[in-house]
Amino acid sequence: MASALTDKLSRLVKEIRGQARITEGNVADMLREVRMALLEADVALPVVRDFIARVKDKALGQDVLGSLTPGQALVSIVNKELAATMGDGVADINLAAQPPAVILMAGLQGAGKTTTTAKLAKHLIEKRNKKVLTVSGDVYRPAAIEQLKTVTAQAGAEWFPSSPEQKPVDIALAALDYARKHYFDVLLVDTAGRLAIDDVLMREIKDLHAAIKPVETLFVVDAMQGQDAINTAKAFKEALPLTGIILTKLDGDSRGGAALSVRQITGAPIKFAGTSEKLDGLEVFDAERHAGRILGMGDILALVEQVTAGVDMASAQKLAAKVKSGATFDLNDFLSQIQQMKQMGGLSSLMDKLPAAMAAKAGQMDMGRVEKDVKRKEGIIQSMTPLERRKPELIKATRKRRIAAGAGVQVQEVNRMLKEFEQMQDMMKKMKGGGMMKMMKRMGGMKGMPKMPF
Repeated sequence: MASALTDKLSRLVKEIRGQARITEGNVADMLREVRMALLEADVALPVVRDFIARVKDKALGQDVLGSLTPGQALVSIVNKELAATMGDGVADINLAAQPPAVILMAGLQGAGKTTTTAKLAKHLIEKRNKKVLTVSGDVYRPAAIEQLKTVTAQAGAEWFPSSPEQKPVDIALAALDYARKHYFDVLLVDTAGRLAIDDVLMREIKDLHAAIKPVETLFVVDAMQGQDAINTAKAFKEALPLTGIILTKLDGDSRGGAALSVRQITGAPIKFAGTSEKLDGLEVFDAERHAGRILGMGDILALVEQVTAGVDMASAQKLAAKVKSGATFDLNDFLSQIQQMKQMGGLSSLMDKLPAAMAAKAGQMDMGRVEKDVKRKEGIIQSMTPLERRKPELIKATRKRRIAAGAGVQVQEVNRMLKEFEQMQDMMKKMKGGGMMKMMKRMGGMKGMPKMPF
């Protein structure tokens, strides 16, 4: 996410932190580097000027010049002003309306509006416990209506049928009537987009807005568009009373300019960020945490949330009890660990939230190759019989050849996976009855630590 900008700013942060004394000279040098990094990241020029002026004003104040750790104080200012540029903490979605609360999704074609509509539906169902209905007013793009139907079903929401022969306003009003009669909490209205701003698009969405009077009008913008995203956001803001922004494709190789500019250019808060193509890849946008990520400080809170959401606590407790009792760790348990890793969003998704120094070390690994290797292991185990998974010692040469053929891999891959499984099995045996504690003490790293609950 905004990798080039993050690399430059995190490098600057490291240099600033080491400053024993802050002067007008080194502040000017630092701000010049920040200005160049922001402009290269496609941040709008007025936003860059305003940001630099605010940082300079505070950096040369007594709080920094008189600080015992001026470098750290300066980093704190950059972090706060970066967060202020993108918003003020978290801007919650407004559902305070007589049900159904109508949410209008606006934006250009290709920004990910339809998928984002389904992601938002899933978020509202799972995080806000709402009954959600979706409807498509896109009567121009081929298969747009069917696409929304498919992703809505995957999200667990209900879809209202529409057809290309209907007018968007008629579709939306019929869906609103249905939502009222069937006690839906939220109605999400997906709209048509164009490849560029035009009068027909703007007139249509204005009419739609006037007819259904949404409580939220969310502008969906592609974070990879750079300056174009800013111009598009400005045009939509002039046409519609935007209440919020959803940034999509933040996981792509974007330069990050849109994330830093749209709030200040439009005045509308960023409410959500799309972090992957999966339907659960939508995060509530937190300006302070996003600023930390851009400065290479990582987002440990988001990492903890992601891991917690992905872990099946019942399964984890079952495995802990199994290890404690001394029962054999088998290939079913090994498969369960692999699948939980996938539920967390994979290694690359977790890496994005690590502080820059840790991510740089982990980044020396080929993440694409590692994730393919994880999938291969899963395929190998799934090619085994239930008995083989429970009793891996039965897997000899003939069985290995059959398993390899079933998984579409070489026998050597099966051998490698079994060796890794045996290593984990040995580690689990050592963890029984506090054995892990003894092993760590022998390594000299656990003095004074409390006894582990094994």
